[in-house]
Amino acid sequence: MSDPTEANDTATGERRVRVVLVDDHRMFRTGVQAEIGQTEQTGVEVVGEAADVDQAVTVITATRPEVVLLDVHLPGGGGVEVLRRCAPLMADAEQPVRFLALSVSDAAEDVIGVIRGGARGYVTKTITGTDLVDSIFRVQDGDAVFSPRLAGFVLDAFASTDAPPVDEDLDRLTQREREVLRLIARGYAYKEIAKQLFISVKTVESHVSAVLRKLQLSNRHELTRWATARRLV
Repeated sequence: MSDPTEANDTATGERRVRVVLVDDHRMFRTGVQAEIGQTEQTGVEVVGEAADVDQAVTVITATRPEVVLLDVHLPGGGGVEVLRRCAPLMADAEQPVRFLALSVSDAAEDVIGVIRGGARGYVTKTITGTDLVDSIFRVQDGDAVFSPRLAGFVLDAFASTDAPPVDEDLDRLTQREREVLRLIARGYAYKEIAKQLFISVKTVESHVSAVLRKLQLSNRHELTRWATARRLV
């Protein structure tokens, strides 16, 4: 593990890293920008922001940053969809774009989903500004970075020989469908889900129908049992 003090000393010298912020909450982006975007002090230059999947792909393609701070839950398909569409940029041997997930969620499927999609690390939004700057530089160097509580979990998940590396049923669902699935399994009503995800009740109903169809389930009770068995609740 790299020494945070060494990384910060480097950041305040000549070294620079160009970063794009992807999060659907403007106030959060503003806060992160204020915390890490003082380039002369941190070495971090925020070159773009985006609030959904389409915006993210457009901004990332146009700016070609070294690191993208990526929220997991985004309108348009989530962080996994951004990773899928930016795969050629991640694979660029000369100037790879690397992704660091920055999310409020520490749910297993979220962490594994974005790491499987190509992200170099996953930290939660409780991280301090100093540690986030350190994590950005480490990801730029190609290191894998995780919040302490998640590191052991990720290693266990990928090292386990008892569990399949891919849940084919879960992979059929989009990121938004997984969010709706989790809330349904927790007993939320459609109106409550709509309010929490900032979508209409009709859209919630459409997502539930799609989930039931893809998982070949008949009702929300079967869906709840399915989610509970996979520890998604």
